[in-house]
Amino acid sequence: MKKAGKFFVKWSIITLKIIGVLIGVLLLNVIWLKYMPVMFTSTMLSRSLEAIGKGKSGVIYYEWAHYEQISEHIKVAVVASEDQRFPTHTGLDFEAIKEAQKDNEMREKMKMPKRGGSTISQQVAKNVFLWQGGGLFRKALEVPITYLIEFVWGKKRILEVYLNIAEMGESTFGVAAASKRLLNKPAHTLLPAEGARLAAVLPNPRKFSAQNPTYEVLWRQNHILYQMQLLGGYSYLQNMR
Repeated sequence: MKKAGKFFVKWSIITLKIIGVLIGVLLLNVIWLKYMPVMFTSTMLSRSLEAIGKGKSGVIYYEWAHYEQISEHIKVAVVASEDQRFPTHTGLDFEAIKEAQKDNEMREKMKMPKRGGSTISQQVAKNVFLWQGGGLFRKALEVPITYLIEFVWGKKRILEVYLNIAEMGESTFGVAAASKRLLNKPAHTLLPAEGARLAAVLPNPRKFSAQNPTYEVLWRQNHILYQMQLLGGYSYLQNMR
């Protein structure tokens, strides 16, 4: 019994040390990425390997753009499309989660794809520090990391990172690469309709195209433009820190 007790204590200490090291690495990474560009994400790596597996080049189109180099219109477009309470929530939007749960009950009966309730902050936490896919373990990690980046980074930095790492087309990540590759113009010159079109593909950038928009994409684009107007345009984000 004494040996078993010593063994348990020993491995408990080792486990706590490992957890401590992982938390330390996470904190350092969060502080580092508050100021430095994100070089790649697990989604980018996954898409590249997937393309190579299909005999393609595996090249990822990605270019970092600072917040001031991105059109104000695309900023409010993604907020209007993905997370309208982004400037005011603390990382998780409990109202959106409740709305998604009610909506998904109906969608399940109609055999429709489920709707997510994740905020922009949660998507950044997942894509930068974790991995794609569901599961309670990943979700359990996602929540504290979301609150951590809200506290350390602030809203402006979170939106800047999101605009740079969001998948917006085949092998294409971020507004800078997407606007240049799909719309043939730099990110800072995007007009409201162009910002809305890029935001319109975010729910499924592997299915929808901003370059060759379907009726569904055009409908979403018009809906997002309307939501942008309701929010007050880019002035909606002016007081965000």
